[in-house]
Amino acid sequence: MSSRVCGRVLQRLQTAGSPPAASWSRIRAGSWGCCRVQTGTRSEPRRGLSGSGRSTMNVFNRDMKKRQKNWAATLQDGNQYDYLRDEVGGRVADRVYDIARTFPLALDVGAGKSHIAEHLSKDVVERLFLTDVSQETLKRRRQSEIPTQCVQADEEFLPFKENTFDLVLSSLSLHWINDLPGALRQIHQVLKPDGVFIGAMVGGETLYELRCSLQLAETEREGGFSPHVSPYTAVTDLGNLLGRAGFNMLTVDVDDVQVHYPGITEVMTDLQGMGESNCAWNRKSLLHRDTILAAAAIYNEMYGNEDGSIPATFEILYLIGWKPHESQVKHLRCRFNIQNNQRH
Repeated sequence: MSSRVCGRVLQRLQTAGSPPAASWSRIRAGSWGCCRVQTGTRSEPRRGLSGSGRSTMNVFNRDMKKRQKNWAATLQDGNQYDYLRDEVGGRVADRVYDIARTFPLALDVGAGKSHIAEHLSKDVVERLFLTDVSQETLKRRRQSEIPTQCVQADEEFLPFKENTFDLVLSSLSLHWINDLPGALRQIHQVLKPDGVFIGAMVGGETLYELRCSLQLAETEREGGFSPHVSPYTAVTDLGNLLGRAGFNMLTVDVDDVQVHYPGITEVMTDLQGMGESNCAWNRKSLLHRDTILAAAAIYNEMYGNEDGSIPATFEILYLIGWKPHESQVKHLRCRFNIQNNQRH
């Protein structure tokens, strides 16, 4: 958004004091990766992927992430926060159906409540292992027709032998991994040759509206800002990360999902209900009430809809990679020969 618009909003906040409270009527919404809000103040962000393969970046407190997910799983109305995971889980399942084969044994890494398996049939996946760092989340998994076994395990440390699975899935969990290259190498390791990894993760443009609004508000109210939305992996990095992990025949595509909320508080509340509050070691645990009100006014001014709602954009990155096998080389040579014959 233009600096002229930002300046106009900030000038109005400075001259008028705190903006009027918005109408906080509750609506189901969807957003990814930010804050906790309690009466008066509290905000926590989220996200991040480590990008380097050699040294492990310790960005996130994994124990805190487990506590957040356990807490979110025990909410009485917790299912109302599953809308984004359900939608993306269905789209991951669609990509499984695009592959014309049956998978005898599959693994879902960071499965949560099993948001992918409910969209699959046992004709496609015969047996399925679900793993998640949160035991409470696994206890509340969705039922499916596929015989399923649950294993509590951190996505960074998969407790399986090499060459075990025909298919590995993951949906909206890898963005909290400290060592993403290492996690991808482990996924590659547990796959059988000619096995496939199909995943979905949030991308770098996710929640840009919220990030910008909070930064402008905190700069104006407190004289500087802290990151309240954790960094995501850029789509341009994914192909390189998958290739370095040993995958070939790569496919990466992007899908933007936009959800409309009544206001910024609903965005933050839903993130907390998803178990997506920030768990970065350097997070700022307190967001002042005046800053939240200023951010709400900026959000409405810069991105608000005519009906008074605000959009939140989630950039979803879908990735597919295969573990090498000699049959793949023959298949590629066959396709190359067919294309050459068609040209002549």
